[in-house]
Amino acid sequence: MEIYDTQAEIASRKNWPLSLVSITLLAFGILVMLQGIAVALVPFLFQLTVDDLIGLASGNFDVPNGRMALLFVQGLGSGLGFWVVTWFVLRFLEKADLRWERQWARVNGKNLAIVFVITLGGMLFNGLLMHWNAQLQLPGFLSEVEVWMKEMEVQLMELTNFLTDFQSIPELLMGILVIGVFAGIGEELFFRGLIQPKMQFYFRSPHLGIWVTAFVFSAIHVQFFGFLPRMFLGAVFGYLYHYTGSLVYPIVGHTLNNALTLLLVYFANQGLIEIDIQSTYAFSYPAALVGFLVLILGFLYFKKVNRTTNEKLDEGV
Repeated sequence: MEIYDTQAEIASRKNWPLSLVSITLLAFGILVMLQGIAVALVPFLFQLTVDDLIGLASGNFDVPNGRMALLFVQGLGSGLGFWVVTWFVLRFLEKADLRWERQWARVNGKNLAIVFVITLGGMLFNGLLMHWNAQLQLPGFLSEVEVWMKEMEVQLMELTNFLTDFQSIPELLMGILVIGVFAGIGEELFFRGLIQPKMQFYFRSPHLGIWVTAFVFSAIHVQFFGFLPRMFLGAVFGYLYHYTGSLVYPIVGHTLNNALTLLLVYFANQGLIEIDIQSTYAFSYPAALVGFLVLILGFLYFKKVNRTTNEKLDEGV
């Protein structure tokens, strides 16, 4: 059901290694370049010194405007960066078309409401997956790897806690814009819009393509003890696209998931609710079960509704 229309030779099945290597190199180069531009702009936009930048890079977050500066770098170098990578690949490398007129024709209020319910169910069930993933223990001969993974996780968690410890409404809105909207749109355009259809084409299996893409999506975040829940969410977003043929739905689901998580963190930090959403122990088996049932039933209904709708739309193309 995914839409990726190209006749470019590099996009053919026989050239899949060249295509993926080219996309990987382009993505790395563009993201690094944009992050470099963002870092160069930070001193002028946020009145930071070189020492402040070095301190932020080394984990010293006690810097005025440090949170807003890091959000700016992440927004330009990552969120918007994936938009640019996708546009560049589609426009110049593979001369592909996502047929947005067809994608928008598949958007309706009922589907958006179902996506909202599915997203809530996924968030509830994901709490259990986070707990299971956090209990990961590698075999004894990989003990040094496990220590390294835990050290990386601690560093990334410290950065995440700093970025989401919003002290004002403007910081909260900036966080939602960068982590919710920019990441939701950029990552879905790249992973579901670009990579997923190619994986399904290469493997000749829609489900394998979805899960391989979800695996890659989780891996690039380099958070080992959050790998399973992030891969699960990637698969959820993948199936939203697969059943509808419209990237609007995974973009909405991704944005909702991130934005709602940020709001819960903010409310908890303000003492408005009593929940530690970032803790791997803050989960409930009954809530996870309810979330799983909501997720399954929501997808069954979602698939049924869209099968009929898309058949009618395709007949009219």
